[in-house]
Amino acid sequence: QVQLVESGGGLVQAGGSLRLSCAASGSIFSINTMSWYRQAPGKQRELVADITSGGSTNYADSVKGRFTISRAKYRNTVYLQMNSLKPEDTAVYYCAADVLLGPGPSYDYWGQGTQVTVSS
Repeated sequence: QVQLVESGGGLVQAGGSLRLSCAASGSIFSINTMSWYRQAPGKQRELVADITSGGSTNYADSVKGRFTISRAKYRNTVYLQMNSLKPEDTAVYYCAADVLLGPGPSYDYWGQGTQVTVSS
């Protein structure tokens, strides 16, 4: 059993900041890539940022320069620092992880999501 639990969402004014956290737990051998996705009402889920086990990062153009993804190197935890938030950032944010349970293929696991609402 692998669980991903997000925290840190909430209501913030435009221009403000939030930091999201995601902790993976369970019988985990290792994790390859950890990612943040978001989905706004009426829109498709989109990749916000991801980070590999080697530390390489990738960002959606809409958040580059404002958001920073980071990872505790020896812990199954990923963060998303969100600065200069805009109303269009309002969405449910989901954490995802590509998890190895042992030798063999990896599998995708998802958290339940955390709501981020940016006002004004």
